[in-house]
Amino acid sequence: MTVKVSMTVNGKPASGEVEERTLLVSFIRDHLRLTGTHVGCDTAQCGACTIHMNGRAVKSCNMLAMQAEGADIVTIEGIAKADGTLHPMQEAFRQHHGLQCGFCTPGMVMSAIDLVKNIPNPTEEQIREQLDGNLCRCTGYHNIVKAIKAASQTMRA
Repeated sequence: MTVKVSMTVNGKPASGEVEERTLLVSFIRDHLRLTGTHVGCDTAQCGACTIHMNGRAVKSCNMLAMQAEGADIVTIEGIAKADGTLHPMQEAFRQHHGLQCGFCTPGMVMSAIDLVKNIPNPTEEQIREQLDGNLCRCTGYHNIVKAIKAASQTMRA
């Protein structure tokens, strides 16, 4: 059985007809062709699929597309400025080498933006605690933590 879903994605209306069991991450990637949101584990443990829904970081592999009906969704593609200027968190990840292979980066960045929104000046311990649901197999988190700390200073200014 199919259902029609409608939402706002990165500031633009988005809709489609999907099977009831379609995950939000699949709708974003396959129907909207926004492939920056990654599928890592399909069990909401790695965080590669993290997006913002109605202003909160959520793991899009853990929800059905129809659960996002009417929602305001922001993906990694929607956080840079229209002129291509990176979001301060993206820039901090670039400057502080908070990325390696890049697979976890979109989810890390989206989680980090939410973290800094909720804890404007996080300590290293708070950053590490809040990133518990995001896995990176390359960096050992050291540079990711440095990037988030640096971005938190920029985002407060």
